[in-house]
Amino acid sequence: MSLEDLKLGLRNITHSDYPQVQELMDRVYPDIGGAWPESTIHKLVDEFPEGQICVVDNEQVVGIALTALVSYEKFSNPHTYDDLIGRGQEIHVDPAGDALYGLDVLINPEYRGYRLGRRLYDARKELCRQFNLRSILAGGRIPKYHEYSDELSAKEYIGKVSRKEIYDPILSFQLANDFTVKRLLRRYLPEDEKSAGYATLLEWDNILYEPEARPISVRKTQVRVGVVQWQMRTIESVEDILQQVEYFVDTVSEYESDFVLFPEFFNGALMGLTNQSQRTEAIRYLAGYTEQFREAMLQMAVSYNINIITGSMPLIENDRLYNVAYLCHRDGTCEEQRKLHITPHERRDWVIEGGEGLQVFDTDAGKIGILICYDVEFPELGRLLAEEGMEILFVPFWTDTKNSYLRVRHCAQARAIENECYVCIAGSVGNLPSVDNLDVQYAQSAVFSPSDFMFPHDAVLSETTPNTEMIMFSDLDLDKLKVVRAEGSVTNLRDRRHDLYQVSMRNKGGMADS
Repeated sequence: MSLEDLKLGLRNITHSDYPQVQELMDRVYPDIGGAWPESTIHKLVDEFPEGQICVVDNEQVVGIALTALVSYEKFSNPHTYDDLIGRGQEIHVDPAGDALYGLDVLINPEYRGYRLGRRLYDARKELCRQFNLRSILAGGRIPKYHEYSDELSAKEYIGKVSRKEIYDPILSFQLANDFTVKRLLRRYLPEDEKSAGYATLLEWDNILYEPEARPISVRKTQVRVGVVQWQMRTIESVEDILQQVEYFVDTVSEYESDFVLFPEFFNGALMGLTNQSQRTEAIRYLAGYTEQFREAMLQMAVSYNINIITGSMPLIENDRLYNVAYLCHRDGTCEEQRKLHITPHERRDWVIEGGEGLQVFDTDAGKIGILICYDVEFPELGRLLAEEGMEILFVPFWTDTKNSYLRVRHCAQARAIENECYVCIAGSVGNLPSVDNLDVQYAQSAVFSPSDFMFPHDAVLSETTPNTEMIMFSDLDLDKLKVVRAEGSVTNLRDRRHDLYQVSMRNKGGMADS
C-alpha cells in the first residue's frame, strides 16, 4: 500500500456499510463466530448511530468500533456477554444510559502499524465527553491466556500483562490507552477458548463528567498544540535527524496534541555532510532530502494521529529553489505553503525565490495558516488569512541573533492582536559551527493570543526558555476567538474601514479581495 494513495477518514457506520463490516469481522474473528448478523448491526446504527464508528481509506472500511449505551450501575458490576444480548442477537442499548460499552474494535490486518485502533479509541473518548457520560466500560478478551493457563491463574496473568512481563494483543493495547482493569469477569464468553472464558472489565473514567447535563458538541473547540524548540547538532546521517523528529512527534502525540510545529530549516545540519565552498550547491544538496522528509513526516502524522507542520525545507522545482512548509494531515493528505518574502540572505547566498500562493487550510482542529519566518513581518498576509477564517497561525522561523528573533516575535504578536487569532512560533537553538550560514541560532518559541480580558494580560499563552531545546504545549480555546471577535473590548476585524481601503492578492494563486 502506497502512503501517497492513503486517504483516511473517520465517520459513523451506515446501513450500506454492512457488507464491508461483515467481511472485516469474519476476517478478524474467525475463532469466535465471525460477524454479527446484519439485523444486529442495523439495530445498533438505528438506536445509537453516534457510537458506531469506522475508519475509511478512500471510503473502504478498514477499521470499526461498535459501541452500546448502557447503565453504569449495571455493567460496572459482574456480568457476562449474554447480559448485553437480547433475543435474536440484539445488542442491549439503554437510551437513558450514562456510560458507553465498547463491544468491538477491529482493524484490517493490512492497515496495522498506523495506530488506527488508538484513533478509534480516541473517538470513543471524545464521544463520551460530548455526551457527558460517566465512563467507557468494556469486557476485554485475554486471547493469549491459553498459552499460560497451566502455570498462571487468570488474575496472575493479568498482573504480568499489567507489569509488561507478558504481551497480550488486546489487554496490553487497552492498558496503553488509559483503561484500568476494574475486575475479572468469569464465564464472560464461554466459547472464547483462547481466553478460557475469562475477560477483564475495563474502565476509562471521564473526568469531565457532570451529572446534570449532557451537552453535545459538533465542532472541536479545545485544541492542543505542541511546539518543538529544536537543538541544532552535528549529525552523521539523515537517519539521525529523522530519529529525533520521530522522538518529538511521539512525545507530543502522547499528550494528545492536535498539532506539532517544527522550525524553519530544522534539518539544515545535513549541509555539514557536503562541501560548503559553494553555498548554492550546499542548499541544493539539502533540498535533495526534502521529499524523504516529507514522506517520513507524513507517515508519522498518520501513525501518531497528529497534524504536523514540518517547519520548512528547500524545494527544487524546474531547477528553481523555494522555501516550503508542509502540512501533513493525520488523515494521510499533505498540503504546502511556500515562503513568499525571501530575505536578502536567502536571495543572495542561496538564490531562493519567493512562492506565489497563500492559503487557509481546513483541518480537523480548526482553520490554520502558515507563514514562514520573514513572511510574518508583512501584515497584509495575516489579514488575508484572517479574512478567510484563520483561527491559528503557525510560524516556523530561523533567526541567528536576538534582534532578528525579536522582529519575528513582535510581528507575530501583532498578527495575533490585529487578526484576533492564535499565533504559534517555533525556532531552533544552539550553535552549528560545521555549517556555513547556520552556525549561530537564537530562539524563544511562544504561543500568542489576542489581547483582551479572557486571555493572559500580556497575550502570551506560553513560551519556552530561550536557547534551550524543549517541547512546549498550549491549549487553545477556539470559542474564545468567536467571543472576542464579536464582543471584545475592541473588535479589530469587524471595525476595519472597507470603505477606505482593502487588501488583495494579485496573482492567480492568491486569495480574493478582502
